[in-house]
Amino acid sequence: MNPPTFEPRNPDFEARVRESFARQAAMHTLGATLAVVKPGQVEITLPWSEPLTQQHGFLHAGMVATALDSACGYAGFSLMASDAAVLTIVFKINLLAPAQGQSFRMVGTVIKPGRTVTVCEGHAYAIDGGREKLVATMGCTLMAVVGRDNIQG
Repeated sequence: MNPPTFEPRNPDFEARVRESFARQAAMHTLGATLAVVKPGQVEITLPWSEPLTQQHGFLHAGMVATALDSACGYAGFSLMASDAAVLTIVFKINLLAPAQGQSFRMVGTVIKPGRTVTVCEGHAYAIDGGREKLVATMGCTLMAVVGRDNIQG
């Protein structure tokens, strides 16, 4: 299924997303990289790292949720106005399989953009031996925040 095609409200959307991502300490801590930025779609990659695992050696569900939330958030942010910042207001994650692999790819895609509220979906893939396996899905609702000095793009 091809993602919907959206027109960004800000022609500098990619630079804004990349600048914001660069300031996000949580993604740096995970070793995450912003791989793809398109209007309404973002991909984040991260390598397997032992400090991010749970007791069985799988990537911890909290790490999967964190990276997938950022992928969805930045997908939504890519379509927001130049004076807007983004915050997640709700997400639900479905853990489908253990997150086991050498690396992971988190894809956030906008389903319905809005002036204030945007709805996204996310898919997390484990990459092991060159093969991808879907390990989690997410439904995510975002809010565009405007006019708050302490919350900037």
